[in-house]
Parts: sequence; C-alpha cells; structure tokens
Amino acid sequence: RKLKLRAAMWGLISYLNSPELVGAFQRCCGLVPRETCSRVSQNGLVHANGSGKNGPVTIHRRGAEQVANGTSRAQDSNSNYKPASSPCETKGEVTSYEVRNWLFYFLFVTSAALGHEVFYITFLPCIHWNLDPFLCRRLVNMWVVMYIGQVMKDILKLPRPPSPPVVKLETRVDAEYGMPSTHAMAATAISFTLLLSAQERVKFPFELGLIVAVVLSALVCLSRLYTGMHSALDVICGVVISAIIIALSYPYWGTIDYLQLHNPLSPIVGVVLPLFLSYKYPELDHYSTTRGDTTIILACCSGCSVGYWVNERLGLTFDLAGPFPVTLPPLTLAAVGLGVVRFLVGLGMLVLTRQTVRWASLRVLCRISGASVSDVDARRRKEIEVPYKFSTYVSIGLVNSILVNRVFVMMGLWDLGNSV
Repeated sequence: RKLKLRAAMWGLISYLNSPELVGAFQRCCGLVPRETCSRVSQNGLVHANGSGKNGPVTIHRRGAEQVANGTSRAQDSNSNYKPASSPCETKGEVTSYEVRNWLFYFLFVTSAALGHEVFYITFLPCIHWNLDPFLCRRLVNMWVVMYIGQVMKDILKLPRPPSPPVVKLETRVDAEYGMPSTHAMAATAISFTLLLSAQERVKFPFELGLIVAVVLSALVCLSRLYTGMHSALDVICGVVISAIIIALSYPYWGTIDYLQLHNPLSPIVGVVLPLFLSYKYPELDHYSTTRGDTTIILACCSGCSVGYWVNERLGLTFDLAGPFPVTLPPLTLAAVGLGVVRFLVGLGMLVLTRQTVRWASLRVLCRISGASVSDVDARRRKEIEVPYKFSTYVSIGLVNSILVNRVFVMMGLWDLGNSV
C-alpha cells in the first residue's frame, strides 16, 4: 500500500511538472505553437503565412516580449539570455506562435507584469502615498519572501519548461531556474498580507477583499503557465511556500512593527543584514538576473525600513489617525485627481533618485575597479553589481519613506490632520 501511495504521489508530481501540461493550458487559452518556421520581415513582424506580408494572423514577437517582460525592451541589459540556435534561426527565421484568443493573451500578459519588480516598486509606494504608510510597511516587509524564493531557485537548480512543447513569451528571465515561481510567491504574499493588514486599519467588506486577493493571485499564477515560464508544480510550490510564511509570521507582525520602529538597532540591522544577504547570494556557473533582482528587492526594503524608523524619531509617520478601523472617505473625482498628482510627483522623485544615484555609484565603482561604465560584463561582476544596485535602491526606499510625503505637505497635497 505504501509503495502504491508513493508511486501515485510521484505520478502526480511528474504530471504537475510536465511541460505538456503547460502546453495544453496554452493551447486551451488560444496560444498555439506553429509547427513550421515563419520568416521574420524587416520590420520585425512574424507572419503566419511565413512571408513578410500581412496574413490572417500577425504576431509582433518583440512587442509581445516587451509586454510580457514588463519593460520597454525585449532583451534587458541585465540579461544573459541568448536564444538557442536552431535551423530556423540560422536562416533568419524563428519558431512562431499564433494567438487565437486575444482576450486571454492580454489578460495573462498584463497579469504577468503584476509580478515584476517594476510593478511593486511603483505599487507599494502608491499605497504609502495615497492610503496608509503602515500598510506599505507591512507589504514591504513581506516582499522579502522573494529572497527566499530566488535562493531556492538557485539551490535546487530545477529547469523551466522546455520549448517545444511550451511557447515562451518572456526572454529576460529564461536563464533563471524555475522552482519555485517567485511571481506566485510575491502575488500570494502581497495580496493576502494586504488583506489581513487592511482589516486592522480600514473598514471594508472582508469577503470582497478576499475575492480580490484570490482573483489577483490566481491571475498572476496562471499567467506564469500562459507565458510558458513555469510548470504547474513551480506555481503550486510558490503559493504553498508563501502561505506557510504568512501563517508562521502572522502572529508576530505586531512585534516586528514595534521593533522596526522603536529598537535603536533597527536601522543598523535594516542595512547590514540585507547587504550581507545580497553579497552571500548563491554563486552560479553563469550570470543570472536573480542576484541583481534580489539585491534590488532587499535594498528597497532596507531603505524603507530605515526611513520608517527615522520618521518615528522625527515624530511624523504619516500613518492614518485612529481609532481603528477607520472609515475611508468617499471616492470622488477630486480624490482620484489628487491621488494621480501624488503618484506622478512621487514617481518623478523616485525616477530622479534612481537615475542620479545609479549614475554616480556606477562611475565611482567602475573607477575603483578599473572598469569601463559601458562594459556590460563588468557591471555584472558582484563587486560592482551588488553595491551599485544596493545603494541606488536604498536611496529610493529612503526618498519614498522620508521625503516624498514631506514634499506633498509643502505642495499642499497632504492633509496632516488625518495623519500621526
């Protein structure tokens, strides 16, 4: 009986890890690989009829990759991805795919973008600027689950689903390993941390919030199958890991909040520990974007943690004023306009901070190392990549948590009467 149970378990695991299951899901959603190679015309369009002329189905591969990667370039400068050579590619051709259901295509490609670091670096500050810095702090702390997921990937070293039979819509992270899905981990952790934390602060229908959290998490998880980047097993493991982390840490969230804001060692730990983890990230035999992306996440969390501690020392945290849970004011057109202005001003400050600190730190580090700033391989070396990304995104975290709201006050965009 035990042998049968074990065989059944391994059979289930093999089925969930099967690339054929991913390919079947893609075809079910209308993303179909073409068996023949399609020629690429000079304008970068891949046509279903294999020519450079418009046919019944026209696919812009680079545009699809841009959307799926959540970036304006299909191949990021921080990527070592190189497409595998094939007979088609040697003739200037690529293996194409056909989109037969554009609703699913845009739904899942957009959902995939919700799991990228760029989204969280803009979404989490938006919570800070327009709702409650307390909630942003909780979400930033939970965002650290990405470190756990990325380290597990590079320790387990389990591959992503192969193509064929899977159609891959992303290229930037294809050099990374697959297990577990950090998109699934982050989406689950952020959605349900926001749900559980918000019920302490504001009044809202919990059932509605639960539905939103489940739907958003599910869309991001399914998008990893649709884009061909993960197996079902990768996604399920990501969700389960985040669920375990939430369950184990939830009783201590209040204690973590208190220590983060009031302990005199908090800013030291908040900088030294993330920097140490960034330098001690597992080494691979090839360059991968995981170390750089993980450093970005840890640095943002570090800067925000120090910033929240500083705000507490200065006596103005910009948190919602109680008693809790508070009733939010009605969502009017004026309130939406104010939120948009805050978002644009805050985002502009973060972009300016990123460009300035990145420009300066890269030049200082490259000069110390005797490397050229334009040398991509040099920028990927640990002694340059980790400190320049860490200093850049620590600065972004500090500006977000300390300066932006004070600029809002100076511009008349923030009412201190509703804050503490």
